[in-house]
Parts: sequence; C-alpha cells; structure tokens
Amino acid sequence: MADFTPHTAADVEAMLAFCGLGSLDDLWAAIPGAIRLAAGDVALAPGLSEPDTLAELERLAAANRVGAELVCFAGGGAYDHDVASVVRRVAFRAEYVTAYTPYQAEVAQGVLQALFEYQTMVARLSGVPVANASLYDGATATVEGVNLAVAATGNQRVVLSAAVNPRTVQVVRTLAAGTGHAVEIAPLDPSGSTQWPSGPAGAVVVQYPNYLGVIEDVAAARAAADEAGALLVVVMDPVAMGLLRAPGELGADVVVGDGQVFGTPLSFGGPYVGLFACRLEHVRRLPGRLVGETVDVNGTTSYVTTLRTREQDIRREKASSNVCTNQTLIAVCCAIQMAWLGPAGLRELALRCARGTRYTRESLLAVEGVEPVVSGPVLREFAIRTPIPAPTLIDRLAEEGFLAGIALDDDPRGLLVAVTERRTRDEIDRFAAAVGKATR
Repeated sequence: MADFTPHTAADVEAMLAFCGLGSLDDLWAAIPGAIRLAAGDVALAPGLSEPDTLAELERLAAANRVGAELVCFAGGGAYDHDVASVVRRVAFRAEYVTAYTPYQAEVAQGVLQALFEYQTMVARLSGVPVANASLYDGATATVEGVNLAVAATGNQRVVLSAAVNPRTVQVVRTLAAGTGHAVEIAPLDPSGSTQWPSGPAGAVVVQYPNYLGVIEDVAAARAAADEAGALLVVVMDPVAMGLLRAPGELGADVVVGDGQVFGTPLSFGGPYVGLFACRLEHVRRLPGRLVGETVDVNGTTSYVTTLRTREQDIRREKASSNVCTNQTLIAVCCAIQMAWLGPAGLRELALRCARGTRYTRESLLAVEGVEPVVSGPVLREFAIRTPIPAPTLIDRLAEEGFLAGIALDDDPRGLLVAVTERRTRDEIDRFAAAVGKATR
C-alpha cells in the first residue's frame, strides 16, 4: 500500500482519491454524527505542538465526571463490587497475561488447571454438572444457551421473559436474524414476575433475579418449559446465588450469566466474562472449550482440552455454535475471586447486598412522589418510579456526586437502582437526601 502522510491540500486530495472517496466528509461518514466533532468544536491554535495539543485535550477531558468520582448505584448487569487484591496479584502474572489458547497441554498445565477450577466453581454455583471455560459476556452466553436449546429440541420458537436484561434481548434478536429463531417476549404481571404463554417452543429464557430485581419463580418457568417441550435457560445473578437456590436445583437445563461480579471492575463496559453451564446430556452441544482432568503416562494428575472449540469443524451444518475462543484471563480473575470468597464469603457478600438494598429501597420510597415499579420481592436491585423523568434525575444527581442508576427503557420515570457491599449507610442516606432534593 502506498504511504500517505498528508501535509498539503494536494496530499489530502491524493489520499482521498487513493481511498476512492470524494471528500473528508465521506471519510468520516462511518462515525455517528452525535459524537463527531464539527469545525471549531475544539479551538486549537494552528501549528500547535504535540505536547501542547495533548495538554489542551487533557484540560478539556478533565471537565468530565468519571465513574470513579461518583458513588455508584447503577447495575443492570454490571456492578461496583470490591475486587480482592489477590486477584490482580495472581492473575496478572506473566504466565496468565501472556497465555492465549492452551492447545499444547504439556506447556500449559497452569492455565488449564486454572480453567478447570473455574469450570468446577461455575458448575457448583449454577447447580448443573458441567461448565465450559467461559464465553465473551452474559449476553453472548445467553445467545449460546438459546442456540443449544433450539438445536436440542428442533423448535425455533424462543420465549424470553420481558424482564430479561434489554441489552441481552437485543443481542438475542440480532443473532436470531441470522439463525432464524422466532423470538417472543413474555409479559410481566404487576408483581414483576413473568406470565408464560402457551404453545410449543424450543427455549424458555428467564432471568433470576430478573432485570427489575424481582426474584422469579424458576419452578413456574420450568413448568412452562415442560408444557412447551422446551429447554429452560436461566440467566442467573452469580452473587444472588449466595442466598438463593441454584437454578439447576430448580430445573434449569442451561444456566448462563456474567462473571463481571467476581474480580472484574466496571472498566467502561468490559472486557467481562460469560458463564455457561448445562446438564450432562447436552455436553456435546456445549459452546467453546471444555477443560478436563486426567492422568499422564506417569499417573500424575494432568489437564487437557477435553472438548475443543471450533465445533463447526466437526459437526459442520449440524453445529449449534461457532464460538472459537474464550475469556481466559478474565475467567482466571473470576476463579480467584470465587475461591477467595468461598461459600461462606459468597453468602456474606449476598447478604450485605440484600440488606443494603432493603435499606436503600425503604429510604427512597420514603421520598415524596417515589413509588415502586413492581411489587414482587427483590434481593439486590430494584426499580422505582420518580416524580421527574429518570434521565433528568440521573443528570442532577451526577452533579451531587452520585451515579443514580439506569433509566428504564419502557418507563420515562422508571429508575433501576442497585446496591453492592461497597455502599455504606452514610452514602445511602446522602443518596436518598439527594433524590429528595432533586425531585422537589
């Protein structure tokens, strides 16, 4: 390719011609207009040096409010949890950070064992026997759960609860455009629980607890799946499993979720890690890779890739997944945090979140004009309806030092609030007072 470093108008014209473009506007056309700078938006002096340019841009960037400066009450799939110091101390060792895919088991025993331990803990957390070595995030894990269910049942109809995370629903719809799945949304009752429709289906998908924070009746979802001849896919909140029965104990065939809550900071939305587990009879349709334990020729415990990725190489047109990789480093972080917590620590974590949620919810509902969106029982997240539009309230509270929550897509005054173990009573009291002030 020719080397173009434009300095003059003629150079710019030559570059555009080389790219087959008519103008600089054509060059920037792929950038959404809402985030594109217009001429004069950044008033930089002509001929400014690189250090001076960087200094001016840093001054402008300093006007932003970053998440670390705000007390976070936002959730909706990504949460402000503590990350144990041991996570980074161990996971960021060179052996983990530089490793990619452990195809050569003889030189990757450490990574393989870490992934095996991760799988074991995810399986115990979910209550089903087998877990894979991770997927990209919770949304793509849900898609893979749907793909597995449809392939296993031969039915393309997919019924999702209306209280599945809307971002996850969007991803499922996007992938369904290519796979041909018929996606149907099941409505909610006033309590915030799902009302399951009748008729045959391939997959029934419920979130537990759901997007509005309500603890869904997974047994009812299991009954709906049985009536429809479908597999039950449960999108679990891993932290809530410290207090709730595991989805597998309640009849789930496939359990998915996002492991960000264990060992991964919010980090501007990623990278995160997708949890995926299923019943043993579906292991041949398991997406991604599966690490197993065996012994070598000397009888020493060893770890290998039991089922490899690229299922499409083997099953071709019968494949239900084409996932070719996993989130090894983030999965290792997740495994370290889960091991550090242990069963007792996970229960304590969930309990602290639940107690903080109850106190916060009661404090906010005491504010004049604030009311619950749904009446069902919640654990660590809840939805309220505020006297003013939620986006307006979020902006006002940012000025007071709070990331107030997430505006609900289908309710202009609906606000989703999450509470983690990091929130103190003083922060919650100040937050409720700020909501009262902002809504007057």
